[in-house]
Amino acid sequence: MINEDAIKAYIRKKFSGIISVDVRKLGSGVQGSGFLIKITTNEGIKEYVVKALIPEGFGHDYPSDRASVFLLDLDEFRNLPKHISAIDVLAEMEDGSIKSIGGGKEYYLLMEKAEGRDYFNDLNEFQNKTKLGEKDIQKIRSMALYLAGIHAVKKDSKVLYWRKLRDTVGHGECLMGVFDLYPDGTMSYEEMKNIIKKSVDWVYKLKPKYRRLSQIHGDFHPGNIWFKEDGSQKSEVRSQKLEDISHPPILTSASGGEEEVDFILLDRSRGPWGEPADDVTALAINYIFFSLKNHGDVRDAYLEGIRLFFEEYVRVSGDKEINEVVAPFFAFRSAVVANPVFYPDLSEAARNKIFRFAENVLDADCFEIKKVNEYIL
Repeated sequence: MINEDAIKAYIRKKFSGIISVDVRKLGSGVQGSGFLIKITTNEGIKEYVVKALIPEGFGHDYPSDRASVFLLDLDEFRNLPKHISAIDVLAEMEDGSIKSIGGGKEYYLLMEKAEGRDYFNDLNEFQNKTKLGEKDIQKIRSMALYLAGIHAVKKDSKVLYWRKLRDTVGHGECLMGVFDLYPDGTMSYEEMKNIIKKSVDWVYKLKPKYRRLSQIHGDFHPGNIWFKEDGSQKSEVRSQKLEDISHPPILTSASGGEEEVDFILLDRSRGPWGEPADDVTALAINYIFFSLKNHGDVRDAYLEGIRLFFEEYVRVSGDKEINEVVAPFFAFRSAVVANPVFYPDLSEAARNKIFRFAENVLDADCFEIKKVNEYIL
């Protein structure tokens, strides 16, 4: 249904000389419904149609999906001969009012400024460490506990879980889209095809696991994780249930004192619901990537880091299944970090090891940390 009162109020502002406005439903199709807007004016009767999309399936699951469909309609209906015209795109606001969002040539997002240092700084510094320092351990535990906390929020929706699986392979920002950005010659189409086909096989292997659907960040990589080094914003979390966690905890150091480890996140992406493995692999691939970049294999602080991250995540989340579902998500993240557009300084040898890692993880039934260096061979 649509908000008839708000539609009528919008029409009265949009047009002059309104005598009356009538709204009635025309009918419904597979993807949505149409409503006739009959306007009586001093100049006669005008009729328009308002279209609403069904908010589940067809990639229309989130309000932003439906907005993107209508904005494209507004831009393109007029460009095809003999096609009806689109007049405007309407947004229903929280207070029930309706306003226009149509007609824009570009759109922008205004947001807060993050403070601190992103986790890329830490990963760069790992190259000079044979083992993790106490602060390094605290940060990894903090991130693992944070993810366990948000992933504890579940949703019963087969459609959204399947969408996350589908998007991981086919979305323009995910596996196939990232491969499309590769400069010619980086890897053959045959190699790309093999990784994509194996990932599709994993999609259908994981579809029965839809009850794993959880709240996720969607792009939990080091550039989106900013640690507050100066402690300027003190957390007040001491002991909470995982489902109550809204930000990282204070962790007790090995020395017995308390030192706050807190971070702020940027750029949540591609919807609020998905497979927890999406977040886990988004961070985990970077321990592998940076170690290959700096050492040629996975060793020292990087190896300790990925082991600790997985161990802590499983311990606090209780997710004993995570290693059995990460494969297609690791494939996507491997394509990201191996992309020469994103990381032009990565050596060809290291890049090829990342490709082998993706292939070998896809071939395995279950990811095993102890085999991480075997996967790159």
